[in-house]
Amino acid sequence: MVKHYLQYLSEVIYHQWNDAALTDYNEDHEYTFGELATEMLRLHVLFELYGIKKGDKIALAGRNCANWAVAYLAIASYEGVCVSILQDFTAEDIAHLLEHSDSEMLFVGPYVWKDLQQQTMPAKIKAVHSLEDWRTLYHAEGIKAISEDVWHEAFKAKFPQGIEPEDIAFSADPDALSLINYTSGSTGHPKGVMLNGRSLSNNVEVGMKMLPVDPGQRLVSMLPLAHMFGQICELLYPLTSGTHIYFLTKSPTPSILLKAMKEVQPYLVVTVPLVIEKIYKKNLDPLLSKRVIRAFWHTPFIGAILKRKVKRGLRNAFGGKLRYFICGGAAMNPVVEKCLMDIHFPLSIGYGMTECGPLIGGNPPKYFKARSGGVPVMNMEVKIDEPNQAGIGEILVKGENVMLGYYKNEEATKAVFTEDGWMRTGDLGRLDKKKNIYIKGRSKTMFLGASGQNIYPEEIEDKLNNQEAVGESLIVEREGKLVALVFPDETLTKRMTLEEVQKIMKANLEKLNKLIPSYSKVSNIEVQEKPFEHTPKKSIKRFMYK
Repeated sequence: MVKHYLQYLSEVIYHQWNDAALTDYNEDHEYTFGELATEMLRLHVLFELYGIKKGDKIALAGRNCANWAVAYLAIASYEGVCVSILQDFTAEDIAHLLEHSDSEMLFVGPYVWKDLQQQTMPAKIKAVHSLEDWRTLYHAEGIKAISEDVWHEAFKAKFPQGIEPEDIAFSADPDALSLINYTSGSTGHPKGVMLNGRSLSNNVEVGMKMLPVDPGQRLVSMLPLAHMFGQICELLYPLTSGTHIYFLTKSPTPSILLKAMKEVQPYLVVTVPLVIEKIYKKNLDPLLSKRVIRAFWHTPFIGAILKRKVKRGLRNAFGGKLRYFICGGAAMNPVVEKCLMDIHFPLSIGYGMTECGPLIGGNPPKYFKARSGGVPVMNMEVKIDEPNQAGIGEILVKGENVMLGYYKNEEATKAVFTEDGWMRTGDLGRLDKKKNIYIKGRSKTMFLGASGQNIYPEEIEDKLNNQEAVGESLIVEREGKLVALVFPDETLTKRMTLEEVQKIMKANLEKLNKLIPSYSKVSNIEVQEKPFEHTPKKSIKRFMYK
């Protein structure tokens, strides 16, 4: 039976009471594990003062920070339902999601509140509090604002002797709804993924067993906490293992990120492929492209020395104490992946989705197999639906991590589950004999060739992204022909004219079509003047491009 992650948290709080737990990087704001527990209980008192009950919804919308984590854990341990909303959504969409989710309270960051306060608050919202300092920003008509003095006195009355380590015993019903995570801000048919404590706890245990960590290790949190990848891998799993987490509270520039890595010296980096691909293009590609390096790269003695030197340099760029480098959210450029595996970098690429909170597949770095998304994680099953001759079909999943359904969206819930309880991922892939999962693309993005062949645009994009001066690419279909949209690598093309860039792309097109089957031939490359729009996990918003 899976142990609830709140029980792990209670044990860590007891044993590491005076150790640092949460820090806002470059800001004077830090909690020890004991202070974290105390602040969680203080928020419980605030909820009680507002008449919030077990099972009520409380929303979070703001940038990563220590108080985001405190509020999240306070809601979970109060046995409320956390509604995590990406701060990148528009104010109109956030207001709509507050209404749709039936939220009764909101904790909000200053950047979100700046625009959100212009919106009409849903009738159910009793109060809005700041993630900066918990102050009241809004209270509904008929609801008395809770002053700091009233809150303090209520806390003293409930805990007259203060809080001691042995007082902490957080727990919750593992089968009860714990989280609603919105995958879209759409005002049409929002999809709020409902996850129970069992799903979150199984995800946490997977992390603990796959990537064991010693208490007191450190980590830099850079992915959005409102996204499941960041929430599990950069908050719940490391914190319940005794990790000290540093939050980048502002959108990190490459220089800030690398500075934080050098100072914090994290044991783990969790990121999306785009980050390491940019580092590779800027720092490693120029070195590895040199003729002398290429000549010796695969020789037994000198090649091994070169690889150790490259590995040491890359590891030092991330602080020098890196044990695990975990990527997810999108496929990694195969050239970058091969280089990292050649130098024995501690790389692993997982597979998941919000509806599984998020883990479906993964592996420790030493067992990671190239181009795969790992094997099914603990307490999860994976199978391929109606595989073709190549073994490719839609990936179906079942197990502890799978969501309860979409909140107030029975139609979407019914559509995603088969009659015998398997969940359709919408991803196309295959399994090898050892159950490694290989993703071929999204079923919605697959094109059908003139003779019925399945064409996976992601595979073409992988090859195109390795060509000269290509930053990012996207394959679209127009009138039965495939067209590549390319945003150039600005570090290489910023001094070039458009005509010079187009000449390079014309040569790239010829090279590309020699690397792919004739039925998936690309007819043209169009140069994009602006960068592609991205989702929070840095994948391109395909639906915006035709």
